[in-house]
Amino acid sequence: MKILITGAAGKMATALAAQLRTQHEVVTPAESEMDITDFSVVQQQITAHRPDIVIHPAAWTDVDGCARDPLRAVQINGLGTQNIAVAAANAGAAILYISSNEVFDGLSDQLYFEYDATNPANPYGYSKWVGEQAVKSLNPRHYIVRTSWVFAHGGRNFIHAILDAAKAGKNLRVVTDEIANPTYNDDLVVALGQLIETGRYGIYHLTNEGAATRYDFARHALDAAGYADVPIEPIKLADWPRPSTPPPNAGLANMAGSMVGVMLRPWQEAVDAFLVKEGLHK
Repeated sequence: MKILITGAAGKMATALAAQLRTQHEVVTPAESEMDITDFSVVQQQITAHRPDIVIHPAAWTDVDGCARDPLRAVQINGLGTQNIAVAAANAGAAILYISSNEVFDGLSDQLYFEYDATNPANPYGYSKWVGEQAVKSLNPRHYIVRTSWVFAHGGRNFIHAILDAAKAGKNLRVVTDEIANPTYNDDLVVALGQLIETGRYGIYHLTNEGAATRYDFARHALDAAGYADVPIEPIKLADWPRPSTPPPNAGLANMAGSMVGVMLRPWQEAVDAFLVKEGLHK
């Protein structure tokens, strides 16, 4: 299978390319060569490479930045995705679009399934929802994969921020009323590779199993890294004002993926594995 991956410089695209190259021909155009907001450029690249499938993780993921400039968020995450979907369809390629749990408002008292009604909670979520609508309407051979709270090697993430603060002796304050699924990038890219082998198009929720509060996530990381004695002050979302309001209870349930044999391990095991690979597990 020939696979084109967008967002070549991103952590997900980099890990995906490394994972998929063991079995497939993978093309990763440099971001300087493929501005997703420029349809003519997107069309030229996809037409030239003639992939069987385009995997599209490229996005503006600065959630607070999207709240400050919602029009730009839609231009990149929504209309940029529309460009990819049209160009892929024109080239006879399928598409896999990486979306977000933030297409839900988080007001449910239970986990969201793949075909529950969406209602974006903020401009970032809205921009990803616009992308979903474009993919669904413009390319019938599509996978839409929603994920959440992705942590990856090769940069700073929530786990690093918590451990760095603990190491520096700072007071830790973490919210207890924001719920989602911590997801290890290394596990996610394996699951994406498994999914495209099935040929079962549709909407999927791929996260490490189990939902957690931000507080739970931080507490487990601290304990596993040898900071069990470091306290965390539990706070509410209202105590941590920011430009973007996250959905309070946006945990995802993997129903569709599990039915085709694609599942990820529990998030606690994934955090431990991440810490081991980073040399931080105690």
